[in-house]
Amino acid sequence: MFFPFALIVNLLFVPIWIFVRWQRLWIPVAALVLAYVPIRTFIPINFFSEKELPEDGICVVSYNVCGFGGNYKYEQAVDTVAGYLRRINANIVCIQEDHGGKGGDGFEKMKELYPYNDTIHFSNDVIFNSIGIHTRYPIIRKERLANASRSNGSIAYYLQVDEDTIIVINNHLESTHLTTDERQRYQEVLKGEVERDSAEAQMLDIMRKLASHMADRAIQARTVNEYVETHSQYPILLCGDFNDTPISYARQIVATHLTDCFVSAGCGLGLSFNLKGFNLRIDHMMCSSHFEPIRCFVDNEMDASDHYPVVCWLKKASIP
Repeated sequence: MFFPFALIVNLLFVPIWIFVRWQRLWIPVAALVLAYVPIRTFIPINFFSEKELPEDGICVVSYNVCGFGGNYKYEQAVDTVAGYLRRINANIVCIQEDHGGKGGDGFEKMKELYPYNDTIHFSNDVIFNSIGIHTRYPIIRKERLANASRSNGSIAYYLQVDEDTIIVINNHLESTHLTTDERQRYQEVLKGEVERDSAEAQMLDIMRKLASHMADRAIQARTVNEYVETHSQYPILLCGDFNDTPISYARQIVATHLTDCFVSAGCGLGLSFNLKGFNLRIDHMMCSSHFEPIRCFVDNEMDASDHYPVVCWLKKASIP
């Protein structure tokens, strides 16, 4: 969460050292060189002018639709999301919080767009959650990964794509579980609207809560990675709401045997969570060596949720 601020500060020091003490310019430059991998992961730069979208490729969308709630902007949120997905015309759509809907039933609407649909529900006494897939390919079977969570989880779907069986793993790793009041207080602290002593106490409480659920996600990420490792004979697509940044432990562990599609074929920050004060890329898409990501982007024009959808075009790799 604090990585971009540290990066900006380090970049600002470059011109300062140039004009004040150029002999020490090597300090921020060395720091940038040493941090190349996390910088590249956090804000990749790729150019697409010579890359055409493959006609026989696969388009995949990962989207946390927030229960098709409309993000306080759309009364007919279900139709808004469905209209967007119809325009994208993806082969596979993985949805997190795939339930309910403002202005209709989201899951029923998805059945009008795709011939093969499935949703798995997670719930506890307070939270109702679900993960779903909507696809043009037949669903052979599904398997719920053994993640220790009552309101989040990961599902592996086995799809029949031509002569191949591919695995699509849709994830919604442990949420931050910050209440609306806690998020509001965090934003007030950032704006400097809270006295220092009170701000320190409030931030400490929030950080403790974030750290607790970060540890949960670490365990869940290892479970996902083990599943990927033990099923490496299959082509694998993996995506979802990780609730963690590109340089987090959870994202790095899940990516151990996979290619991060946005890092490989995206450009810029790709901020996928649009709540003020929490603008981060926490939604990710990855693939095994059986695929080559051609283009990947976070569509920040689709604002019917507190997340933006991640869209990626892939093709079969020449040498898996």
